[in-house]
Amino acid sequence: MLINKTHLYCGLFSVLVGACAPAVSAETLEQAWDSAINNNHQIKAAETDTSAAEQQLYSAEGQRLPELNVSTGYTQLSETPAAQTQIEGQTARFNTSQPGSMNAQAIATLPIYTGGRISHNISAAEASLEAAQHNEITTLMNIKMQVAEAYITVLRAESIQQVMQSHVDSLKAHVEDVNNLFEQGMVARNDVLAANVELVNAQQQVVQADNRLDIAKASYNRLLDRNLAEEVKLVRQFPEMPKEDLDGLSTNAMKQRSELVVLTRQIESLEQQARSVKSGILPQVAINGGYQYQENRYQAFESMWMVNADLRWKLFDGSTRHQSDAISRQAISLKEQRNDLTSMIGLEVRQAWLDCQETQKRIAVTSQAIEQADENLKVTTDSYQQGLSTNTDVLKAEDLRTTSYDNFNNANYDAALAILRLRRAIGVL
Repeated sequence: MLINKTHLYCGLFSVLVGACAPAVSAETLEQAWDSAINNNHQIKAAETDTSAAEQQLYSAEGQRLPELNVSTGYTQLSETPAAQTQIEGQTARFNTSQPGSMNAQAIATLPIYTGGRISHNISAAEASLEAAQHNEITTLMNIKMQVAEAYITVLRAESIQQVMQSHVDSLKAHVEDVNNLFEQGMVARNDVLAANVELVNAQQQVVQADNRLDIAKASYNRLLDRNLAEEVKLVRQFPEMPKEDLDGLSTNAMKQRSELVVLTRQIESLEQQARSVKSGILPQVAINGGYQYQENRYQAFESMWMVNADLRWKLFDGSTRHQSDAISRQAISLKEQRNDLTSMIGLEVRQAWLDCQETQKRIAVTSQAIEQADENLKVTTDSYQQGLSTNTDVLKAEDLRTTSYDNFNNANYDAALAILRLRRAIGVL
């Protein structure tokens, strides 16, 4: 009743270790990542945030440039403006302007000294841009990890489905053996009933495995912004484990994790914003110059050029210092969050590294269990056919074989997932 052993190893074992060549149309993990990067909406949103931060920087830098204001208007008065005076005891009145007149001006303003307000604004915008750029990297890493998890979930579901189908095939062969022995009067009818019940249960497990596989593929397609029903064929190939020891991995994580850079740059941006706000209480000096025109036929010069220096000094303000302190305390809050994240990253690296060690040991153990489970089923089946073991022994041996393959598959996919999580933890996914 043994199923074809060569077929089983080709379908389950060798695909995991790379003995079988992947189908031409199958998709690699790198290709899946590329597709997700090109189509994922979260990545597009992060890219847009970076573009917005760039515009904020241009805006801050533009504060150093001259500001040119042009205005014009027309005024109509109900009376003609006039001046009245006494000349030799008689009242004299003469017009000073027209009742209706047009005015226009073009004034340029150039900041000369702002107490550091503009330079701090620019520094804050630069830090915000760097934070947005590294946040884009963080989003990219998160999406890649989600895709990798979905990728492995599909492969794991396929392996489970294959194991369940092999379980059904094995039980069908056993049912044939039991029926032959029953017809020969060598076993009781109870063996036939028990074998058939076990087969039906296995067929139900295949139906459930098929359903889980379809759900896994739909979830994978959603991450890649594809039709949920699109066919999915994947290559069982994953990145290698980093070569450094645990201490080296932890050190690299602190240097490479984009989340830490994001918080660092956000802290820097807030500190610069606080200084910029505080600079508002210092003297603000600017030069204004331009051209003015006032329509007035009673005036000797209707148009003229002008230049002036403007000094503004806010000697007392009840809000500026408090606003600066509020922003500074936001920066302090982010520093605490960064310290907590640093500790969390250390834990992530350690946990992923330990998971890698565990799964490698599980692979070694479960690979041996497969051979032993196959041999156990063969021996038990031969014994049953000779009347030296029971139907229950055969069914138990088949369950052990199925469990061994499940354990082996899970150990391999857990190992791949652990390596991917370790790479994500150190920031090099």
